Amino acid sequence: MPTEQSPPVSRRKLGVFGVLVCIALVAVVVTGIRARERADANLREWTDDQAVPTVAVTQPDAKVINPTIDLPGRLEAYSRAPIFARVQGYLKSWSADIGTRVKAGQVIAEIEAPDLDQQLMQARADLASAQASAKLSEATLNRRKTLVASNFVSAQEIDERIADLSNKNGTVKADQANVERLEALAGYKKITAPFDGIVTARDTDVGALINAGGGTGPAMFVVSDISKLRVYVNVPQNFVPSIKIGAKAVITVPEYPTRTFEATVEASAQAVDVASGTTRMQLGLDNTKGELMPGSYANVRLMLQRDTVPLSIPASALIFDQNGLRVATVGPGDKIRFKQVTISRDLGRTIELASGLSSDDRVVVTPPDGIADGDQVRIAGAAKAKPPAKVSEKQDVKG
Repeated sequence: MPTEQSPPVSRRKLGVFGVLVCIALVAVVVTGIRARERADANLREWTDDQAVPTVAVTQPDAKVINPTIDLPGRLEAYSRAPIFARVQGYLKSWSADIGTRVKAGQVIAEIEAPDLDQQLMQARADLASAQASAKLSEATLNRRKTLVASNFVSAQEIDERIADLSNKNGTVKADQANVERLEALAGYKKITAPFDGIVTARDTDVGALINAGGGTGPAMFVVSDISKLRVYVNVPQNFVPSIKIGAKAVITVPEYPTRTFEATVEASAQAVDVASGTTRMQLGLDNTKGELMPGSYANVRLMLQRDTVPLSIPASALIFDQNGLRVATVGPGDKIRFKQVTISRDLGRTIELASGLSSDDRVVVTPPDGIADGDQVRIAGAAKAKPPAKVSEKQDVKG
């Protein structure tokens, strides 16, 4: 049987098919080119976006972090008297050693002063001689006065006798004053306690040569009243207005690590020491039980009374360079703006500021290196651009 042949395809249909194929190829090429251009644009945009640094920001905290300040202090006796001798001689005896509690007027030592004793004996003898001369002059004057009526003595002689008596009486008074002076000095041969307290130092012993006055050598004894102590502390100048007279303080000492003692601010020097830039303040501390010792180191925690609450920022936000102490803030348009600040207190991880910022400033927590005023930044937590998809991926999808 003869085979049947399919009718030949018309040339017109082949032409239409070819046109469609060409159109499809052109569409694929155009789509690929556009996809590559979009990918390049996204890549450039993403790269530029990644070049803008991302920073974390915070606002200054206005709450009171720590309304106290800790400073080193020194304990001193409320009353302290170094005792020197008023007379020269040798120490005869002493009865109060260090740590001995004494009462006001109690004899704690006695000095043997033979030179003073001899001077006192001579002064008393001179006084007795002057008194005898004055009595004789007075008796002579009285006798001469009885002869005035008989014109046996002249008025000139009477005047001379009166002047002689006045001279003798003056000598008596001078010798009497000398005797009283030496007797007063002799009373200082006994060393007594000036007030109730405790002997905190003794720098003498029996037989030691004692020099009069306090200009040479150490004191014989030191008596201190430790029932109440003075606490001296040097306060930095910028904190002085925040510490008022009558403010309370908490004292801690190394020998009692688990205990605290309460003190009260009693006085301020009202002057700044040029060398240290601090003001000395005195606190009163009750020590009735005698647990604390004068001369000891103490840590003083003072309560601050502030009219306004200071702003605080993280310590990592500070920038110190040739332009001084600054803080980077994020201004309008998310651009960096530097502000000069001054520190009130350094609390370690947190800094209290005295000036430079307001509560609505956005402070950069950790400024990146090389950041400059006016730089564009991105705030951490805002929407981030995703990295563009690869061109080959888009082409695969399109293909």
